Amino acid sequence: MTDSQLPDLAVAGESIGAGERRDLEVSAARLPSGAMVAMPVTVLRGAETGPGFWLTAAVHGDEIIGTEVIRQVISRLDPVALRGHVVAAPVVNVHGFAVGSRYLPDRRDLNRSFPGSSRGSLASRLARLVLDTCVEPCDLGIDLHTGSDNRTNLPQVRGDLDDASTRDLAVVFGAPAMIHSGVRDGSLRGAAVRAGKTALVFEGGEALRFDEGVIDVAVAGVMRALAHVGMIDGITPAADTPFEAQESSWVRAPASGLLRPRAALGERVVSGEVLGTVADAFGGTERPVRARLPGLVIGRTENPVVYRGDALFHIAVVRAATDGA
Repeated sequence: MTDSQLPDLAVAGESIGAGERRDLEVSAARLPSGAMVAMPVTVLRGAETGPGFWLTAAVHGDEIIGTEVIRQVISRLDPVALRGHVVAAPVVNVHGFAVGSRYLPDRRDLNRSFPGSSRGSLASRLARLVLDTCVEPCDLGIDLHTGSDNRTNLPQVRGDLDDASTRDLAVVFGAPAMIHSGVRDGSLRGAAVRAGKTALVFEGGEALRFDEGVIDVAVAGVMRALAHVGMIDGITPAADTPFEAQESSWVRAPASGLLRPRAALGERVVSGEVLGTVADAFGGTERPVRARLPGLVIGRTENPVVYRGDALFHIAVVRAATDGA
């Protein structure tokens, strides 16, 4: 299809021409002082027809790795050589991003506020804006996240792996792990899937930190995903097949005290294996932390001070049918 035959692409009320990059500031809210807060959105419109692909990051304002991932992806894309269009929002929760907070000023979790409403609370209005601006003009997309609450995550993708197109996208992405996950009410991914879109969530690293290894995995994965749907050329497939799990489970602290972890991210563990120990401050009592099921360590706490019942190690579970696969 020639440039003149491409249908109009409108994002946030702006018409984007073929082969054009447009950096937008989409009005998101007004501060009590009267100043306007804008959500940055970059649109890359290809010179040829193709899918629409959205990228979102910092839905939780302290999860900044995705912001850098989007910056690097955008820098590698030439709209003239692109087929279709990319709508990228590197900082969705502008309020939280500015102050290093997961939440919005009203302490609401934006990723529990979708699909939102243009007449609702701040969180609800912002959720609606994100769906209308980023998700609605696209066919598929990836929402980029990190660990939270002093936890760090192995690079991984989550989605409905029972859906063929979602599973294919997860395999192509090539993260070390892919985990089946049903949609969560209130999440961006859940709202997108219910709107008929194909959606993945990427998780990797920890809040308020850059991790170059995690960033490299995510950038390469996004580029492979764009190539998979025919938007770009010349991308090398992932070298390894991701570890696949149908579920995941947290191992919790058996007692309060100081955690001394043994198991590393990406380590395969077996049932009963000691993942670490929790000891009291005097060293008089030490309790082992054991894996309840075999699997892969995909997340762990980085705070050694723990209470009984705290989530310590996140395991992508291998059930008996696939144990050892």
